[in-house]
Amino acid sequence: MGKLLRWFQVSTLQRVPYRLLVAWMTALLFGAAGTAFAQAVPAERQASPNATGGTQVAPVSVDGRVLFQVAGVSLFPAEQRASEVAQRIGELAADPGYSPDQLRLREEDSGTSIYAGEKLVVTVVDADAGIERLERKLLAQIFVKQIKKAVRAYREERSAPYLMQHALYTAAMTAILVLLLWGLRLLLLRLIAILKVRLQPKLEGVQSKSSGLVGADQFWAVVERGIRGVWWLALVIAAYAYVDFALSRFPWTRHASRWLLNLVLDPLHIMGQAIAESIPGLAFIAVLFLIVRYLLLWLKLFLAGVGSGTISISGFEREWAAPTYQIARFGLIAFAVVVAYPYIPGSSSEAFKGVSVFVGVLFSIGSSSMLGSILAGYTLIFQKAFRVGDRVMIGEHIGDIVRIRQQVTIMRTVHSEEVVIPNATIIGSKIVNFSSAARAGGVMLHTSVTIGYDTPWRQVEAMLLAAAERTPGLLKNPKPIVLKKALEDFYVNYELNAYSHDAHTMRQQYSVLHQNILDEFNEHGVQIMSPHFMAQPDQAVLVSRENWFTTPAHPPADAGQSGEAGSAKS
Repeated sequence: MGKLLRWFQVSTLQRVPYRLLVAWMTALLFGAAGTAFAQAVPAERQASPNATGGTQVAPVSVDGRVLFQVAGVSLFPAEQRASEVAQRIGELAADPGYSPDQLRLREEDSGTSIYAGEKLVVTVVDADAGIERLERKLLAQIFVKQIKKAVRAYREERSAPYLMQHALYTAAMTAILVLLLWGLRLLLLRLIAILKVRLQPKLEGVQSKSSGLVGADQFWAVVERGIRGVWWLALVIAAYAYVDFALSRFPWTRHASRWLLNLVLDPLHIMGQAIAESIPGLAFIAVLFLIVRYLLLWLKLFLAGVGSGTISISGFEREWAAPTYQIARFGLIAFAVVVAYPYIPGSSSEAFKGVSVFVGVLFSIGSSSMLGSILAGYTLIFQKAFRVGDRVMIGEHIGDIVRIRQQVTIMRTVHSEEVVIPNATIIGSKIVNFSSAARAGGVMLHTSVTIGYDTPWRQVEAMLLAAAERTPGLLKNPKPIVLKKALEDFYVNYELNAYSHDAHTMRQQYSVLHQNILDEFNEHGVQIMSPHFMAQPDQAVLVSRENWFTTPAHPPADAGQSGEAGSAKS
């Protein structure tokens, strides 16, 4: 027998991989630690008391088996009483001169007592009977049967045949565990080899198609780690089952077996109970989710029809459809969250409330500016300050509106620069919408010239109107007008006002208008006094017609249509 054991030990050490031995030894150490912990903790602490009808109760257990429950009072707690009763039963079972048949009942003033000869084992009181809702004498008889069964089991489990039999069982289970771990190790290596052969070509193909963005080696490393993770999980489960089985075979370690079992089952029981209790709330949340989803779907389809023009509402602009949906969507979801909050699992716990308060404080601190910009964005939309595509001036920026977002507005300036402006800043700035004026009847272009007093104002007005007429894109109706803005020291300030139908070509039209004014005044020999002169020059400051196209300028094909040519060139 000794030679066989030595051969088994040497063969096992040579054939079983090192990691399997480490896992096995870890499992044994874990079980030993659990045994020490279970033996160090008193029995009354292992069994947590519960409340039944306001009475504190605790279980009486011997060798890890619960026999019955006893009640307690504040002066004599149930845990202490259960511990003393379990100690007496253990002493009786360990006494070989005691026979279980010596148990007898005796009615006393305090209750029905159970004696082993002249030694008191336990007194059954009315509170104990109230726990099981039985008569006190009947409950005492049940206690007697349980004590007899515990004493016989105590002695049987410490007999040599029982210990030998279960030691063999444990040894056989140890061998099975070693073989199982060895088989799992071979299965792991075989599975990795097969998958590597089959997946490697496919992974290389994916790597080539993705231009190296997805590495085959990296992807295979993730797959291999996942397989090894599953293998380690199976190893831990097998080791746990082995330790639980081995510890439950012997009365001295059965407490540790129960402790290990409860270590896993108690959290699962708590989670299962919590899931079962939360099913009605989850069902309510699911129904509420479906209702809110279909309401949002219907609202989205309706407002999409309004935005496309298929559905018309008096006084409701088409541009308001998208922001109205966003506001309604936020409000409906917020209302649904408030309604569903009490039905969320764990919402009534203090931890959940603390997290909710913490998130609320962070949101209130960090979102003030964000909410201000969002509200400003919706204000701009509903006030119709501008729309996407409009040519506007916001502060010092002039350009076209590209996008209107909840927090910012994006503008492309006349120099093709994208400017991101916070909506809260826009609300506090001056906004000039040139496109809305063009849609309403025409955006006004205005420019000023200063002419000396020696030039008749009627001539100046006629020349300015002629320059406006020569500028393409300016409207004939309403007609351009000339205002005499001021009578300065050396000249009269004239302002030409003309209307255009296109706000996006204002810069080009201003350029053409200015060149036409220059040509018109040069043709008629009228000097423009801007900047103003402090003294009248000896000769008029003019450009004669023959010098209009001095090198490197080139005359147009038709010199008489200089305005149109300038416009085309611009």
